[in-house]
Amino acid sequence: MNVKTISKLMAAAAIIAPLAAATAEAYELVIPATVYRTGPYAPNGIPFANGYGDYYRMLNARDGGIEGVKIKYIECETAYNTKQGVECYENTKGTAPSGALVYQPLSTGITYQLIPKATEDKIPVFSMGYGRTSAANGKVFPYVFNFPATYWSQVSVFVKYAGEKMGGMAKLKGKKIALVYHNSAYGKEPIRTLEELAKKHGFTLQLLAVDHPGQEQKATWLQVRKERPDWVFLWGWGVMNQVAVKEATSIRFPMNRFIGVWWSGSENDVLPAGAAANGYLSGAFHAAGANFRAHDDIKKYVYDKGQGGGDRDRIGEVLYNRGLVAAMWTAEAIRNAMRIHKTTEIKGEHVRDGFESLNVDAKRLAVVGLEGFTYPIKITCENHEGPGKVALQRWDAKAKKWSFVTDFYEPDRDVVGALIAEDSAKFAKENKITPKTCK
Repeated sequence: MNVKTISKLMAAAAIIAPLAAATAEAYELVIPATVYRTGPYAPNGIPFANGYGDYYRMLNARDGGIEGVKIKYIECETAYNTKQGVECYENTKGTAPSGALVYQPLSTGITYQLIPKATEDKIPVFSMGYGRTSAANGKVFPYVFNFPATYWSQVSVFVKYAGEKMGGMAKLKGKKIALVYHNSAYGKEPIRTLEELAKKHGFTLQLLAVDHPGQEQKATWLQVRKERPDWVFLWGWGVMNQVAVKEATSIRFPMNRFIGVWWSGSENDVLPAGAAANGYLSGAFHAAGANFRAHDDIKKYVYDKGQGGGDRDRIGEVLYNRGLVAAMWTAEAIRNAMRIHKTTEIKGEHVRDGFESLNVDAKRLAVVGLEGFTYPIKITCENHEGPGKVALQRWDAKAKKWSFVTDFYEPDRDVVGALIAEDSAKFAKENKITPKTCK
């Protein structure tokens, strides 16, 4: 080998080596997932985790990630335990190369614990439709987002629906509404709102707590049978939901007067009760079913390659779709952050900015393959809840499917807005927070 040839090889090596190093150290977008595939809440935690992870896997396979940057998706098991959830956060927040960009705790208890930690670490928390409702006030909670609607907005819609079915809101006076709720921070979230709505409309509120995990509810439903409320609202999760539905059918409580929070409205919650669950209602902010292009792409790019998170035939279930839409909005916030900061090498604080100016309109929903799947959302500095709209879906036991039975209702903004302002102001005072000024 002559000197000229050696020189050429050395020159080529000088070019290849940096390229190889760059490839080995390619920037990735770290998205940890605090999941629970074990424990009493696993039946509901699993489909959400599958939908959440499958959407990111699809983006990696189809698009090379977000704007060509691969997603580094990491699952950490919490078993729906707050302590384990916080440990997962601490163990994953510094994951290289980007550090954690966002957390979706899927637990109100974990969310409450992460709010101060993530705010200090400048990592956004996207507690989609759960968590601390007053975090809707972005001036006090700059790193927390709970769109597209909060628990308080949702329960106000339930009251609106009940009033409508009884012939008008004035007809609620003298009536009785029972809340069967998970005896935790999560289950207690709607109580204050219901108390204010009871004062406003003149109905009596009955509160029935169910202890973790919710397998024993005989005494609860004996009280329902004794008190004979006009409506029952269910604020449950995991095995508690299916037990509640079965117990309600055992006392012949009418399913068309029984409404579950959107975490009590999945296939898992009604199938065990069989035909008796027909007509049961729940809140919803997205469609059920796998009839959207995003589902087709997940099947093509993920499941056809044997890389799906769960069973192919469960794609499109309510909680699978819940995870999918959470991932879609997260991916769009990351994409928006890249656009705002003119870089693909973003950090958590950049993603916060992406969430706070997120605008996923109908046109964009069509582009991502979810036209008609959910409603458009627009987030602002002041409003981290977004539109706050809620529809009701109904279970068809014969067809074994959920379908919308109402349009999307506006929440009672007078009641909910006042409560958000009051609670967020109290939080700010207790934690010596000066609310930020929004431009």
